[in-house]
Amino acid sequence: MRVLIVEDESRLAENIARSLREIAGYAVDLAADGPQGLQLASRNAYDLIILDLMLPGFDGRQLLVQLREAGQQTPVLILTARDDKESLVTLLNSGADDYLTKPFDLGELLARAKVLIRRGKGQPSPLLTVGDLQINTVDHTVRRGERAITLTAMEYRVLEYLAHRSGAVVSKSELLEHLYDYNWEKFSNVIEVYISGLRRKLNDGKQRQLIHTLRNQGYTLQE
Repeated sequence: MRVLIVEDESRLAENIARSLREIAGYAVDLAADGPQGLQLASRNAYDLIILDLMLPGFDGRQLLVQLREAGQQTPVLILTARDDKESLVTLLNSGADDYLTKPFDLGELLARAKVLIRRGKGQPSPLLTVGDLQINTVDHTVRRGERAITLTAMEYRVLEYLAHRSGAVVSKSELLEHLYDYNWEKFSNVIEVYISGLRRKLNDGKQRQLIHTLRNQGYTLQE
């Protein structure tokens, strides 16, 4: 999954980014003001936007309104120092999906981020199931039937994204956009390598393939 953090407090932004990368395994981009945040959110595919309310250039609410008016449906988690009911109601009515009042616990932010991403994919449960494959998005464990499967961090990220889009055809470019941050050079065969590793580990003697390749289109995870 790929997250955009729009926050002008650099230390806070880096702490959030570090937690998302190291604990959740997400790709993270950072923006320090409203215009940069709008530019990145408009150009790239994100699974979640974490948006500070008070920003240079223009504030988070203005950015949120512009995204929603443009048809952008990416879940947005607002970070705000305001805790009065009227301000929070205004944020939710402007299109925010959730909010956290500063100061907050990073563990709570991470939990809310995971919930919003799941909801955005139409998967309210932390358990993703495809046939006899079960993926626990909380502790990042994978089982097929009674067998526990050990994956590398990137293999897990590819599998989780495919599971969120179960039954749909996911192109290589879509996978790259959602699994890597803005600085990644997207010109290699890494996706093919991860798909090959996943097939080998998921099948392991099983006759039923779960990951299917559609020539010149992409991959689909389905029973």
